[in-house]
Amino acid sequence: MTDIKDALTLIDPANGHFLFRWFTFDDNSHFNYLRRNNYYSVIWLKQGAGKLRADFSEYEFAANDLLAFTPYQPFMLTESQPVSGVCIEFHPDFFCIHKHDKEVSCSGVLFNNIYHPPFVKIDTSTAITLDMLLGQIKAEMQNEAMAQYEILISYLKIFLITASRLKAQQQELESQDTDTKNFILQNLKESIELNFKTKHSASDYADMLNISAKALARITKTHFNKTVSNLIAERIVIEAKRELYLTNRTIKEIAYRLGYEDEYYFSRFFKTNADVSPQMYRDTVGFAKAVVNGKIMVN
Repeated sequence: MTDIKDALTLIDPANGHFLFRWFTFDDNSHFNYLRRNNYYSVIWLKQGAGKLRADFSEYEFAANDLLAFTPYQPFMLTESQPVSGVCIEFHPDFFCIHKHDKEVSCSGVLFNNIYHPPFVKIDTSTAITLDMLLGQIKAEMQNEAMAQYEILISYLKIFLITASRLKAQQQELESQDTDTKNFILQNLKESIELNFKTKHSASDYADMLNISAKALARITKTHFNKTVSNLIAERIVIEAKRELYLTNRTIKEIAYRLGYEDEYYFSRFFKTNADVSPQMYRDTVGFAKAVVNGKIMVN
């Protein structure tokens, strides 16, 4: 790993595994190659500009963009102007957005949002709040006192909620345009959410929307910078990751629940799109465990 400036890292004393990290950066050396981390990454680019490559797409980024990536989501930054900022990284064993979705509601907004770029534009008032929270996180990381984990998780939750609220507001403003193209896109989103477990081809959705496959492809490529097949694949992988983490279902059972009768075909599909096998994802990201009467129980 490239050296990072002023890194503060929390390690699980039981097994030596990484849990949480806070660091600042004043160049792009930590992000200028394709990353596929087995943990969440939240990167606040306070200065700089360039291109972000993430999943199937490429985006322009600028100063005060906050980028958010889930475990094994591929991303890479190429700078056109020197970048600097602050980053927090956390393993699902420390805090899992799926497990705590009712508390923070950031899955599908800040993270796992296949219909919008994986970043949010930070405004002046939000920047003040986030800076304060990052300062508190840094101070707590340097203070090995009682209930450190709980306090860090509380600060992290507020940070994620604040960023998610801002992104939701920005998305709401974008959706107020009610032209025909946006009507089709909204129907496409709803159709994918309702049918991604059973319908896996772009032509299925074109038929449902009563539009030609070519016309739908042009609209989605222009608006989302992705194909319909990309959107479907990303949505299936997000659900598969959620199942791998939150349940103890076998990979065969998960494959069947997602519309794949052939477990091995599903595993190849998952590895192609996540660059890791389902079993390796479960082994390295882990899956949820609850403590009952002092014993670890699989959910």
